[in-house]
Amino acid sequence: MTIQWFPGHMAKARREVSEKLKLVDIVFEIVDARLPMSSRNPMLDQLIQQKPRIILLNKSDLADPIEISKWQQYFENQGHACLKINANEGKGIKKIVPTAKEILAEKLEREQAKGIKPRAIRAMCIGIPNVGKSTLLNRLAKKNMAKTGNMPGVTKGQQWLKTSKELELLDTPGILWPKFEDEEIGKKLALTGAIKDTLLHMDDLALFGLSYFKDHYPQQLAERYKLTEDDLELSAVDILLLITKKRGFQDDYERGSIMLVQELRDGRLGRYTLDRVEDYHE
Repeated sequence: MTIQWFPGHMAKARREVSEKLKLVDIVFEIVDARLPMSSRNPMLDQLIQQKPRIILLNKSDLADPIEISKWQQYFENQGHACLKINANEGKGIKKIVPTAKEILAEKLEREQAKGIKPRAIRAMCIGIPNVGKSTLLNRLAKKNMAKTGNMPGVTKGQQWLKTSKELELLDTPGILWPKFEDEEIGKKLALTGAIKDTLLHMDDLALFGLSYFKDHYPQQLAERYKLTEDDLELSAVDILLLITKKRGFQDDYERGSIMLVQELRDGRLGRYTLDRVEDYHE
Protein backbone atom coordinates (compact mmCIF):
# COMPACT_ATOMS: atom_id res chain seq x y z
CA MET A 1 0.00 0.00 0.00
CA THR A 2 1.77 3.13 -1.24
CA ILE A 3 0.27 6.35 0.09
CA GLN A 4 0.82 9.71 -1.54
CA TRP A 5 -1.17 12.73 -0.39
CA PHE A 6 -0.01 16.28 -0.97
CA PRO A 7 -2.94 18.65 -1.68
CA GLY A 8 -2.14 22.02 -3.21
CA HIS A 9 -2.81 23.95 0.00
CA MET A 10 -0.07 21.92 1.72
CA ALA A 11 2.55 22.91 -0.87
CA LYS A 12 1.54 26.54 -0.37
CA ALA A 13 1.67 26.15 3.42
CA ARG A 14 5.22 24.82 3.24
CA ARG A 15 6.33 27.99 1.46
CA GLU A 16 4.43 30.20 3.91
CA VAL A 17 5.93 28.45 6.94
CA SER A 18 9.40 29.13 5.58
CA GLU A 19 8.55 32.81 5.03
CA LYS A 20 6.86 33.37 8.42
CA LEU A 21 9.48 31.68 10.60
CA LYS A 22 11.41 34.93 10.95
CA LEU A 23 8.35 36.48 12.66
CA VAL A 24 8.28 33.99 15.56
CA ASP A 25 10.48 33.27 18.56
CA ILE A 26 9.74 29.59 18.96
CA VAL A 27 7.97 26.68 17.27
CA PHE A 28 5.42 24.42 18.95
CA GLU A 29 5.62 21.10 17.11
CA ILE A 30 2.55 18.99 17.86
CA VAL A 31 2.83 15.23 17.31
CA ASP A 32 0.61 12.26 18.11
CA ALA A 33 1.90 10.56 21.28
CA ARG A 34 0.92 7.19 19.79
CA LEU A 35 3.44 7.67 16.98
CA PRO A 36 5.88 10.39 18.07
CA MET A 37 8.28 9.87 15.16
CA SER A 38 5.95 8.81 12.35
CA SER A 39 3.75 11.87 12.98
CA ARG A 40 6.68 14.25 12.59
CA ASN A 41 7.22 15.73 9.14
CA PRO A 42 10.92 15.33 8.23
CA MET A 43 10.53 18.33 5.92
CA LEU A 44 9.97 20.54 8.97
CA ASP A 45 13.50 19.98 10.31
CA GLN A 46 14.81 21.61 7.13
CA LEU A 47 12.36 24.50 7.48
CA ILE A 48 12.75 25.13 11.21
CA GLN A 49 16.52 24.56 11.34
CA GLN A 50 17.95 26.16 14.52
CA LYS A 51 14.74 27.92 15.63
CA PRO A 52 13.92 26.92 19.26
CA ARG A 53 11.08 24.43 19.55
CA ILE A 54 8.97 22.48 22.00
CA ILE A 55 7.74 19.04 20.95
CA LEU A 56 4.24 18.46 22.31
CA LEU A 57 3.15 14.84 22.62
CA ASN A 58 -0.60 15.29 22.20
CA LYS A 59 -3.29 12.63 22.75
CA SER A 60 -1.10 11.29 25.55
CA ASP A 61 -4.25 9.83 27.15
CA LEU A 62 -4.39 7.33 24.25
CA ALA A 63 -0.69 6.37 24.29
CA ASP A 64 1.24 3.80 26.30
CA PRO A 65 2.56 5.74 29.36
CA ILE A 66 5.80 3.71 29.50
CA GLU A 67 6.56 4.52 25.87
CA ILE A 68 5.68 8.21 26.39
CA SER A 69 8.38 8.47 29.05
CA LYS A 70 10.92 6.86 26.72
CA TRP A 71 10.05 9.31 23.95
CA GLN A 72 10.32 12.32 26.24
CA GLN A 73 13.82 11.22 27.19
CA TYR A 74 14.67 10.57 23.54
CA PHE A 75 13.69 14.07 22.37
CA GLU A 76 15.38 15.72 25.34
CA ASN A 77 18.57 13.84 24.43
CA GLN A 78 18.18 15.35 20.95
CA GLY A 79 18.19 18.82 22.52
CA HIS A 80 14.44 19.52 22.34
CA ALA A 81 12.08 20.36 25.17
CA CYS A 82 9.27 17.80 25.20
CA LEU A 83 5.92 17.88 27.03
CA LYS A 84 3.10 15.35 27.13
CA ILE A 85 -0.34 16.94 26.78
CA ASN A 86 -3.99 16.09 26.25
CA ALA A 87 -5.50 19.03 24.41
CA ASN A 88 -9.04 17.61 24.56
CA GLU A 89 -9.05 17.76 28.35
CA GLY A 90 -6.53 20.57 28.76
CA LYS A 91 -3.99 18.44 30.62
CA GLY A 92 -0.37 19.60 30.51
CA ILE A 93 -1.29 22.84 28.70
CA LYS A 94 -0.23 25.12 31.58
CA LYS A 95 3.37 23.97 31.26
CA ILE A 96 3.79 25.25 27.69
CA VAL A 97 4.24 28.99 28.31
CA PRO A 98 6.63 28.59 31.30
CA THR A 99 8.71 26.14 29.25
CA ALA A 100 8.82 28.58 26.32
CA LYS A 101 9.87 31.40 28.68
CA GLU A 102 12.67 29.26 30.04
CA ILE A 103 13.96 28.41 26.57
CA LEU A 104 13.79 32.05 25.43
CA ALA A 105 15.06 33.62 28.67
CA GLU A 106 18.40 34.79 27.25
CA LYS A 107 16.80 36.27 24.13
CA LEU A 108 14.17 38.16 26.13
CA GLU A 109 16.83 39.46 28.53
CA ARG A 110 18.90 40.75 25.60
CA GLU A 111 15.88 42.60 24.24
CA GLN A 112 15.18 44.20 27.61
CA ALA A 113 18.84 45.24 27.89
CA LYS A 114 18.42 47.05 24.56
CA GLY A 115 15.43 48.94 25.94
CA ILE A 116 12.81 46.91 24.09
CA LYS A 117 9.56 46.76 26.05
CA PRO A 118 8.44 43.34 27.34
CA ARG A 119 6.18 41.65 24.79
CA ALA A 120 4.28 38.45 24.21
CA ILE A 121 6.19 35.41 23.01
CA ARG A 122 5.38 34.72 19.37
CA ALA A 123 5.06 31.04 18.56
CA MET A 124 4.26 29.08 15.42
CA CYS A 125 2.17 25.91 15.79
CA ILE A 126 3.09 23.16 13.36
CA GLY A 127 1.88 19.60 12.95
CA ILE A 128 0.64 17.11 10.40
CA PRO A 129 -3.14 16.73 9.96
CA ASN A 130 -5.26 15.36 12.79
CA VAL A 131 -2.70 15.55 15.61
CA GLY A 132 -5.02 17.90 17.55
CA LYS A 133 -3.36 21.18 16.64
CA SER A 134 -6.55 23.24 16.40
CA THR A 135 -7.88 21.80 19.66
CA LEU A 136 -4.66 22.87 21.37
CA LEU A 137 -4.89 26.37 19.91
CA ASN A 138 -8.44 26.74 21.19
CA ARG A 139 -7.34 25.60 24.64
CA LEU A 140 -4.52 28.13 24.70
CA ALA A 141 -6.80 30.89 23.42
CA LYS A 142 -9.62 29.80 25.78
CA LYS A 143 -12.14 30.11 22.95
CA ASN A 144 -13.05 28.45 19.67
CA MET A 145 -10.92 30.58 17.39
CA ALA A 146 -9.40 27.77 15.32
CA LYS A 147 -11.47 25.32 13.31
CA THR A 148 -11.47 21.76 14.60
CA GLY A 149 -12.59 18.47 13.16
CA ASN A 150 -12.06 14.72 13.23
CA MET A 151 -10.83 14.64 9.68
CA PRO A 152 -7.40 15.72 8.39
CA GLY A 153 -7.03 18.98 6.51
CA VAL A 154 -9.51 21.19 8.41
CA THR A 155 -7.18 24.20 8.75
CA LYS A 156 -6.49 25.65 5.28
CA GLY A 157 -4.73 28.96 5.99
CA GLN A 158 -2.51 30.74 8.47
CA GLN A 159 -3.93 32.93 11.22
CA TRP A 160 -2.63 34.79 14.28
CA LEU A 161 -4.30 34.02 17.61
CA LYS A 162 -3.65 36.21 20.64
CA THR A 163 -4.06 33.99 23.68
CA SER A 164 -2.92 36.36 26.46
CA LYS A 165 -0.41 39.08 27.23
CA GLU A 166 2.23 36.35 27.33
CA LEU A 167 1.64 34.47 24.09
CA GLU A 168 0.69 35.06 20.45
CA LEU A 169 0.26 32.04 18.17
CA LEU A 170 0.59 31.64 14.43
CA ASP A 171 -1.54 28.73 13.31
CA THR A 172 -0.59 26.79 10.16
CA PRO A 173 -2.33 24.08 8.15
CA GLY A 174 -1.28 20.49 8.77
CA ILE A 175 1.50 19.60 6.36
CA LEU A 176 2.23 16.09 5.15
CA TRP A 177 5.24 15.27 3.03
CA PRO A 178 4.78 14.39 -0.67
CA LYS A 179 5.48 10.65 -0.43
CA PHE A 180 6.00 8.15 2.37
CA GLU A 181 9.20 6.30 1.50
CA ASP A 182 8.52 3.87 4.34
CA GLU A 183 5.23 2.07 3.72
CA GLU A 184 4.86 1.26 7.42
CA ILE A 185 4.85 4.95 8.34
CA GLY A 186 1.96 5.45 5.94
CA LYS A 187 0.03 2.61 7.59
CA LYS A 188 0.66 3.98 11.09
CA LEU A 189 -0.55 7.43 10.09
CA ALA A 190 -3.60 5.97 8.36
CA LEU A 191 -4.45 3.77 11.34
CA THR A 192 -4.59 6.79 13.67
CA GLY A 193 -6.61 8.89 11.21
CA ALA A 194 -3.96 11.30 9.88
CA ILE A 195 -4.77 10.35 6.28
CA LYS A 196 -8.21 10.42 4.68
CA ASP A 197 -9.85 6.99 4.73
CA THR A 198 -10.83 7.31 1.08
CA LEU A 199 -7.15 6.95 0.12
CA LEU A 200 -6.66 3.45 1.51
CA HIS A 201 -8.23 0.05 2.15
CA MET A 202 -9.69 -0.47 5.61
CA ASP A 203 -8.98 -4.21 5.61
CA ASP A 204 -5.26 -3.48 5.09
CA LEU A 205 -5.33 -1.15 8.10
CA ALA A 206 -7.27 -3.59 10.25
CA LEU A 207 -4.79 -6.39 9.52
CA PHE A 208 -1.84 -4.09 10.22
CA GLY A 209 -3.39 -3.05 13.55
CA LEU A 210 -4.18 -6.64 14.52
CA SER A 211 -0.65 -7.81 13.74
CA TYR A 212 0.83 -5.01 15.83
CA PHE A 213 -1.41 -5.71 18.81
CA LYS A 214 -0.67 -9.43 18.56
CA ASP A 215 3.03 -8.63 18.94
CA HIS A 216 2.91 -5.80 21.48
CA TYR A 217 -0.47 -5.75 23.25
CA PRO A 218 -1.92 -9.28 23.05
CA GLN A 219 -3.67 -9.04 26.43
CA GLN A 220 -5.53 -5.87 25.44
CA LEU A 221 -6.60 -7.49 22.17
CA ALA A 222 -7.80 -10.63 23.97
CA GLU A 223 -9.75 -8.68 26.59
CA ARG A 224 -11.54 -6.46 24.10
CA TYR A 225 -12.68 -9.25 21.79
CA LYS A 226 -12.77 -12.15 24.27
CA LEU A 227 -10.07 -14.13 22.49
CA THR A 228 -8.35 -17.22 23.88
CA GLU A 229 -4.62 -17.96 23.79
CA ASP A 230 -5.30 -20.33 20.89
CA ASP A 231 -7.17 -17.56 19.05
CA LEU A 232 -4.13 -15.30 19.34
CA GLU A 233 -2.03 -17.96 17.59
CA LEU A 234 -4.16 -17.58 14.46
CA SER A 235 -3.15 -15.36 11.53
CA ALA A 236 -4.30 -11.73 11.52
CA VAL A 237 -6.76 -12.59 8.71
CA ASP A 238 -8.34 -15.41 10.72
CA ILE A 239 -8.50 -13.28 13.87
CA LEU A 240 -10.27 -10.51 11.95
CA LEU A 241 -12.79 -13.04 10.58
CA LEU A 242 -13.33 -14.39 14.08
CA ILE A 243 -13.89 -10.91 15.54
CA THR A 244 -16.24 -10.08 12.66
CA LYS A 245 -18.40 -13.11 13.50
CA LYS A 246 -18.25 -12.43 17.25
CA ARG A 247 -19.65 -8.97 16.61
CA GLY A 248 -22.55 -10.44 14.64
CA PHE A 249 -21.41 -9.20 11.24
CA GLN A 250 -21.40 -12.75 9.83
CA ASP A 251 -18.92 -12.75 6.93
CA ASP A 252 -18.99 -8.96 6.36
CA TYR A 253 -15.19 -8.63 6.42
CA GLU A 254 -15.26 -4.96 5.37
CA ARG A 255 -17.66 -4.01 8.16
CA GLY A 256 -15.49 -5.84 10.69
CA SER A 257 -12.42 -3.97 9.41
CA ILE A 258 -14.07 -0.57 9.74
CA MET A 259 -15.24 -1.41 13.27
CA LEU A 260 -11.79 -2.57 14.37
CA VAL A 261 -9.98 0.48 12.99
CA GLN A 262 -12.48 2.84 14.61
CA GLU A 263 -12.16 1.12 17.99
CA LEU A 264 -8.37 1.35 17.76
CA ARG A 265 -8.61 5.07 17.03
CA ASP A 266 -11.05 5.63 19.89
CA GLY A 267 -8.83 3.84 22.40
CA ARG A 268 -11.32 1.02 22.98
CA LEU A 269 -8.45 -1.49 22.97
CA GLY A 270 -6.57 0.49 25.59
CA ARG A 271 -3.53 2.75 25.38
CA TYR A 272 -0.91 1.90 22.78
CA THR A 273 2.10 3.33 20.96
CA LEU A 274 2.98 2.39 17.38
CA ASP A 275 6.51 3.86 17.38
CA ARG A 276 9.15 2.31 19.64
CA VAL A 277 12.22 4.29 20.70
CA GLU A 278 14.48 1.27 20.27
CA ASP A 279 13.64 1.19 16.55
CA TYR A 280 15.00 4.72 16.07
CA HIS A 281 18.38 4.54 17.76
CA GLU A 282 21.18 5.24 15.34
